[in-house]
Amino acid sequence: MVCKLSTATLVGIDAMPVEVEVHMSNGLPKFDLVGLPDGAVREGQFRIRSAIENSQFDLGYARVTVNLAPADLRKDGGAFDLPIAVASLAAAGVVSLERRNLLYAGELALDGRLRPIRGALSLAQSAKRQGLAGTVLPAANAAEAALVSGVAVYGVRTLQQAADFAAGVIELPRAEPATLETQVGHDVDFAEVCGQEAARRAAEVAAAGGHNLMLVGPPGTGKTMIARRLATILPRMSEAEAIEVTKIHSVAGQLETRSLMTQRPFRSPHHTCSSAGLIGGGGLPRPGEVSLAHNGVLFLDELPEFQRQALEAMRQPLESGGVTIVRARQSVSFPTRFMLVAAMNPCPCGYRGSGIRACTCGEKEARRYYNRVSGPLLDRFDLFVRVEPVPTALLLEGAASEASASIAQRVAAAREIQRGRFKRCKPRCNAQISAGAIWHHCKLTASSRELLQAYGQAHQLSARALHRSCRVARTLADLSGAEQAEEEHLALALSMQQERALG
Repeated sequence: MVCKLSTATLVGIDAMPVEVEVHMSNGLPKFDLVGLPDGAVREGQFRIRSAIENSQFDLGYARVTVNLAPADLRKDGGAFDLPIAVASLAAAGVVSLERRNLLYAGELALDGRLRPIRGALSLAQSAKRQGLAGTVLPAANAAEAALVSGVAVYGVRTLQQAADFAAGVIELPRAEPATLETQVGHDVDFAEVCGQEAARRAAEVAAAGGHNLMLVGPPGTGKTMIARRLATILPRMSEAEAIEVTKIHSVAGQLETRSLMTQRPFRSPHHTCSSAGLIGGGGLPRPGEVSLAHNGVLFLDELPEFQRQALEAMRQPLESGGVTIVRARQSVSFPTRFMLVAAMNPCPCGYRGSGIRACTCGEKEARRYYNRVSGPLLDRFDLFVRVEPVPTALLLEGAASEASASIAQRVAAAREIQRGRFKRCKPRCNAQISAGAIWHHCKLTASSRELLQAYGQAHQLSARALHRSCRVARTLADLSGAEQAEEEHLALALSMQQERALG
């Protein structure tokens, strides 16, 4: 007897349909698994047999042949345990399979319990695309999968419960979706940053327009402190953005709460991070840090200490908002729309031009340190800010600075203006305006245009630098509520260019 069930396998952040076919035949007891399974899927036969026995079921002494179709699609992970086990029980005649129009997925423990799996949100979306009535998943993943409308999600805790539900013996309630109602507060605040008005202003502009930010300064001046507080002033994610971010983290196996992510991601990998860890990769490609930071912030502290190869690989995802990882059998795409925030010292010792102490680095050594970061990558930063030491007297005063909540209100107002501007366009913020639409969305006054032309000719700015200045000026205009980018907005945008910050 042959029994068939629907499931899916993760490819990138999406799930591709897979049909589980189980055939029971006479012969020596054996479990054959075909259909290009990986090691975790092949090892599932031992988990499945133990789970079936410990759930008080008996397959007898039959030969079991399992086919995962299509045969040329590689199958990954332990989520195939549940559909194989249920289909095996049905093929052996142990249970009747009344509920076939469902997607089954789940990893089995040896005692028959179901463990959480990766990519539950993607699996539910696959069930919807396949036209299935719903999906049966581990109870720990049910709230996450229920975010997909139009698909019933049933959470089960054991193989026994899943088999009884598949046979129509019991009824299960539909899982309720996680919501955006609960918002966990941040444990850091801009009120804790003393002084640093220029850096605080740059952080506000970066958050308002989604711009990439570079902080340059000696150690101990607050570069990391400012960067870590940037997430506290970003606007709250929309439901669509939250689902998108949750989906990526679920596929990567980093969804700790098993519910909807409500805060924008803040990723801060160590400088020893490899290219695959930063961009994504592996034999079966997984999202890297640039994708885990999607719709949020990627902070690279001590930027010149990162591997040159890893940094160069980041240039294309920064420009296109996505990365495609190609392997012999498949190519996988991940989204990478994030704000890049980086911090670096002015030289290896960190004190060049600081006035704190004498720099021990020579001119060539300092230049060699800067050259660890290529010019094309530096050209992707919209804002460059020198973070100078805070006077001791100001630190001792302990005067409170403006809180994140107050700054966040201005940022939210600027983002609301951009939301209205891009209602019928692809960009979500000013930093994402394409070169073709730059002059349509970033209208300049006559005096601003003259200033940009004069500055561009004097400093031989590239086309990207000109467009970058216009985008930043547009954000400054949004923060001030201006219809057009005035001369003062453009002048401030040009003052935050690379040459001024690093010169």
